[in-house]
Amino acid sequence: MSRILIVFSFLFISAFGFSQEGMDTNQKKVKQTILDFFEGFHSGDTAQIRKTIDSNMVMQTIAKTKEGEVKTAKTNIKKFMEVIHNRPKDQIWLEKLLDFKIDANDDIAQVWTPYEFYVNEQFSHCGVNVFQLFNNGNTWKIIAIADTRKREGCK
Repeated sequence: MSRILIVFSFLFISAFGFSQEGMDTNQKKVKQTILDFFEGFHSGDTAQIRKTIDSNMVMQTIAKTKEGEVKTAKTNIKKFMEVIHNRPKDQIWLEKLLDFKIDANDDIAQVWTPYEFYVNEQFSHCGVNVFQLFNNGNTWKIIAIADTRKREGCK
């Protein structure tokens, strides 16, 4: 009986240790910055997005060309913000973040978030986002986003 209790206790402690509740303050703030970014992204609120990003932020996408070659493409931030701002009001974008893997100290953080993207509730693509953030002394700011995109083999 005591062995069962010890095993149960170990499993309970392990589950608690790896839950979101176990995140430190920096990890929680970093995660909230990303959630705030996506709240603005989903609602088309570029002012909210601007609060979460550094003015020098870099965005890149890693994708296969039609020829099957894997390449990077840099995204122009100004054009990215214009697309979000000018999105038709009847078009619903939803990027479902499936997980958060966060490494952070007091000054810098890296976050890995697998995702699925939907337009008007129709699956569009999936991939992984990788965020880099820094703490400017007052708040966490996103300094880089890289993502992958694919339409097959997502689930």
